[in-house]
Amino acid sequence: MTFTRKEFLRTATLATAGLLALPSTFSFRSIEKQALPLSHFPDRLHAFLWRNWGLVSVERLAAVTGAKPADIYKLAAAIGLPEVKEVSPDQKQRSYLTVIRRNWHLLPREQMLELLGWTDEQLTFTLQEDDFFYIKLGSIKPECEPIRFSAPSETVRKREKWLSTVIREEFVEGFPRHDEPLFQFVKELSKAQEKTERQSSSGFSPRFGYAYFALFGDPLLQSGIDPYPDGYLAQMSASGMDGTWLHIVLSKLTPFPWDPSVSEHWEQRLENLGKLVEKAGKHGIGIYLYLNEPRFMPLAFFQEHPELKGVQIGEQAALCTSHPDVQKYLVDSMAMITSRVPGLAGFFSITASENHTHCWSHGKGAECPRCSKRGASAVIAELNQLYLDGISQGVATAKVEKGPGLIAWDWGWKDGWAEEIIPALPKSAALMSVSEWDLEINRGGVQNKVGEYSISSIGPGPRATRHWAIARKNGLKTIAKIQAGCTWEIAAVPYIPAMDNVARHAENLRNAHVDGLMLGWTLGGYPSPNLEVVAEMGHSKTITGREAMQKVASRRYGAAGDAVTKAWQQYSQGFSEFPYHIGVVYSAPLQAGPSNLLWAKPTGYKASMVGLPYDDLNSWRANYPVEIFISQMQKVARRFEQAQAELRRETADLKLPAELRKALTDECGVAETIAIHYSSVANQASFVVARDKLSVEKDKGSATDLIAAIERILRDEISLAKRMALLQGGDSRLGFEASNHYFYVCNDLAEKVINCRDLLDHWLPEVRSMW
Repeated sequence: MTFTRKEFLRTATLATAGLLALPSTFSFRSIEKQALPLSHFPDRLHAFLWRNWGLVSVERLAAVTGAKPADIYKLAAAIGLPEVKEVSPDQKQRSYLTVIRRNWHLLPREQMLELLGWTDEQLTFTLQEDDFFYIKLGSIKPECEPIRFSAPSETVRKREKWLSTVIREEFVEGFPRHDEPLFQFVKELSKAQEKTERQSSSGFSPRFGYAYFALFGDPLLQSGIDPYPDGYLAQMSASGMDGTWLHIVLSKLTPFPWDPSVSEHWEQRLENLGKLVEKAGKHGIGIYLYLNEPRFMPLAFFQEHPELKGVQIGEQAALCTSHPDVQKYLVDSMAMITSRVPGLAGFFSITASENHTHCWSHGKGAECPRCSKRGASAVIAELNQLYLDGISQGVATAKVEKGPGLIAWDWGWKDGWAEEIIPALPKSAALMSVSEWDLEINRGGVQNKVGEYSISSIGPGPRATRHWAIARKNGLKTIAKIQAGCTWEIAAVPYIPAMDNVARHAENLRNAHVDGLMLGWTLGGYPSPNLEVVAEMGHSKTITGREAMQKVASRRYGAAGDAVTKAWQQYSQGFSEFPYHIGVVYSAPLQAGPSNLLWAKPTGYKASMVGLPYDDLNSWRANYPVEIFISQMQKVARRFEQAQAELRRETADLKLPAELRKALTDECGVAETIAIHYSSVANQASFVVARDKLSVEKDKGSATDLIAAIERILRDEISLAKRMALLQGGDSRLGFEASNHYFYVCNDLAEKVINCRDLLDHWLPEVRSMW
């Protein structure tokens, strides 16, 4: 099975449409599909305890299951779980997506809410607005029976004994633990910087990206947590960034005239935005807001306001932007923001995203009596003009010389739209395009085109080049949206050290005379050497990629700089073998890596977008034949493994200061993590192939070979999971990404070991007995 980008966006669109139309009290029982059994645990109660140990307080675990804390501690001791530290308020606020994901196949809605301590409204908002998290969970909630505490039966006690024995056997040196606590990187990046200096002026302006650990859903109404501490803002600036962006919903930031209750606390959000703009400005960092407006409304809204209704999709419809009242709402809202926060750096608009917004946002404008007469180009161009009209009014009210700018992003525009939309855009706007979009590649003999999110492919591609040319002809500035730090090719690391690819891309954009850069979506905001290399390429019109890498490597790693530069080149060569396809990027277990479980029987679940991969190999590989998919993953893994091992050898005897030695160790750990993840992806694909062949095999000799291959894979997966647990335990950055929180923690990697042992100890003997 192959997946086009259009198919993925259609899936995302339909899922989001269904969710946005749901009332705050919706239950996840609309699709009856049973949760997956977890045979490697004694029962679901033990699975629940294991997966939430260290992430949720013992008191909360007891309350959810109807137990006493003493019962929970006793149960944990019976299966060998280590002592647990108190969960800090900061960790709780930063890890709720991790908690939701790990309980998706365990808890029904009511217990999920109790575990989180949330209302239905909070959970619904999170699933909608935290970067389409519901889509990342597969757009369905499996059926789960409530989990209640009870004394273990004799059968459960036997399974407990097996589990505790396996833990002792596999973790001789102790249960995997986070020696560096989860989110320790937040504290490290928040520290005041003694030597940090802003980068000098660049040929690329602006240079903005998402903050590495900023909250996504409602970032301007979080209490007790600072997503933009001064120390981090200083490091952003030092890495070459001059801006950061955050997600907003217009009706939450300004009054919604037709239903003021929708905008509760808008004043506080706007006030907090002003404080953030002032704070970031002291470090030379501008704040950009993401415009994806106006959002569709439930059909019930239009019973009172039928005149505003535009295109209907499912149980919701557009606030038609061709209606004067909707236009006034948009202009007034933008004016209010810019008049009260005139120091904003700018806005960027997406007018054809997964979210439903104007009538033409998903190509259905012909169904609107107003917008059908005007066409997509006129509606989209006018929408951007409305944004800019509001910005201008606000600037005039604030009486400042210079106000925020507007960047119109062509993401999602259909072929042929750009040629009509761009000339009609306001001349003071800029046009942004994904640099690598439509770039043709060949990996393992398979031809593909890049969509986005690629460091393995070096842009710009023909689509961006064509759109920028139209923009320049019409007097607009040009912005390239790239992924400088990391991509969905692997987002479980703070950055992908394929630095030569990054440098060459920056050089190509410099030669293409692109004005500015969006450095990444929600991923890639770590103050990485990648960002510094891009900054170096922008500072000079003549510096080469190798020179830029050497400067950054020497600055970061001292005497190890040359060896690091060499490794970066080797990583880049290896990463260029990555089997890119938007289906691979979104579906394969690239983020879960060795934490993704293996199953004795097909699960029947489809892989979700960068969320839950399951065992859906056909989606993982997209249009790559399975053998090529596996071999390409192995090629990248081997190259990273070899290069980081060589880097360790070449720098082992160097006398580096402790600070530089730690930085070098962490650098090697990032590369090793990539090697482990891709090795595991190859293993998991090989396991599914062997498992499925075994189920239909009739020849004993072939079956024996398949069983032997499966056993080798399981033992290798155990080894990879242990290695990854050791790495993550010492580096809290690994496994984390801002819009997903932790893809896995040490307990998940330990669970993978138990999962593999269960298959080795119980499933394979049964299979052997059949032959």
